[in-house]
Amino acid sequence: MKIYRYALMLLLTAGVSSCELLQPDGIVNPNVDEEAFLATPNAMTTWVNGANSSFATIMGSYVELTEILSDNYFNNYSQSSKVFDFPTILYTDVDVTNLQRYVGTLRETANQGLNVVAKADNTTTDAQKFNLYYIKGYSYLLAGEYFVGLPIENGGEVKPWKEHLNLAISTFTESLQYASSADDKAFINTLMARAYYRLGDKTNAVKYANAALALSTNFVKQVVFDGNNGVNNSMQGYIYGTNFQPLPRLDFLDPKYFQKSSAYEQRAISIAKAEEPYLILAEASLADNDLTTARNTMKSLLTLVKSRAVQTEVNDQLEGRYNGGYKKYPDSSDYKVAASATDPLRSNLVLDRKAPNLISIPYISGTSVTAEMIDAPTAADGLLEVLYLMRQEIFIAEGRRAADLGIRLPVCETEAANTPSASNYITAQIPSFIPLNQDMDAFDMDATAKTVVIKYNMNKVIVSNKSSEYVVPFSN
Repeated sequence: MKIYRYALMLLLTAGVSSCELLQPDGIVNPNVDEEAFLATPNAMTTWVNGANSSFATIMGSYVELTEILSDNYFNNYSQSSKVFDFPTILYTDVDVTNLQRYVGTLRETANQGLNVVAKADNTTTDAQKFNLYYIKGYSYLLAGEYFVGLPIENGGEVKPWKEHLNLAISTFTESLQYASSADDKAFINTLMARAYYRLGDKTNAVKYANAALALSTNFVKQVVFDGNNGVNNSMQGYIYGTNFQPLPRLDFLDPKYFQKSSAYEQRAISIAKAEEPYLILAEASLADNDLTTARNTMKSLLTLVKSRAVQTEVNDQLEGRYNGGYKKYPDSSDYKVAASATDPLRSNLVLDRKAPNLISIPYISGTSVTAEMIDAPTAADGLLEVLYLMRQEIFIAEGRRAADLGIRLPVCETEAANTPSASNYITAQIPSFIPLNQDMDAFDMDATAKTVVIKYNMNKVIVSNKSSEYVVPFSN
């Protein structure tokens, strides 16, 4: 999928497609060409503002589509993808095309800023370079976590996902020379730990996770939106609205993105936070069968999660957990929820949203896991299941779960038609242990007994298949 060097116009028009078939070569805005733009005062400021706007919009779309690929959310309405829930992932799907395009857009936007705009604007700052480097690194990270393979450069051949993760690591390493604050350095070290984690490189994942926590034990890095100027979090529209319904045992965490004071209010999406290094370190300890260290790390993580902000008095009364959708969801705190038929029923997982009730939502991180749940397992696999529940809850609505399930997207149809090496990458990776036909979202609800029994406890499924090449990276 060739990407022309019109990133200038892409930024100025806030999100123009990067695909050759959807966007002509040349000038989008006839009043501004590249030469004129580069000659304007503070061109880099304009460029970085546009890059951040594009990054935010793209992250909203990534979260929207990858969350319904997982067991976190079911699309209970007619908008957005109706096939990712099965999951059905075809290289001909327009959403697959869009998700691939977004990766290329981020990469080429950052490259143009670093290689062209920075050279033309002598007022360019280290902070601006840092901003563009982490966007570039994040493009490789998305490619490495969510695709079986993608091109690594404009017009290039398709390369497997591991190459993208290694490029993410090298790009993040380069970005560190421009990082000025401890939080910025912790952010980058966390992203490097995340990439090494997905590669299954326990030694380096632990190294960078420890480095991140040495710099900050509570940092959060987010992409921010601007509803007043149309830069919206698309995931917010789906979960604060009534379209996407959370798995019933995740009800208490929904909606992570909400409106409190204004119709234009758009909540930020976390792209890295201090919780992740703790999760990586605990999983590394479990891979070493060191349950004591894993428990201690998980309890430190629990302390951090409990310290995170909670928004009180959120009005979610229009959320009827049905609203004309395809299936009805529990809508009262009277319900108890079991993660599967062999798991116990648990209380306090479903909130009362009906008028006059207002709800409280942890919007950075939340979890239902307790210290007692961390202490209870006597074997590593039992504790690993608790850890993956924490991962699921902490990262809900951040687009992380499908990667934990081992699901990967193919290259898109346009790539397949124009790049010879793409033929090996046109089939999605859906591990055989992933339930199909929307069964990841399935549950039985008894409105009289006020119980919900989820069909599959996917955290147990993940742990049961940890020896496969698809999940639990430190076990492979």
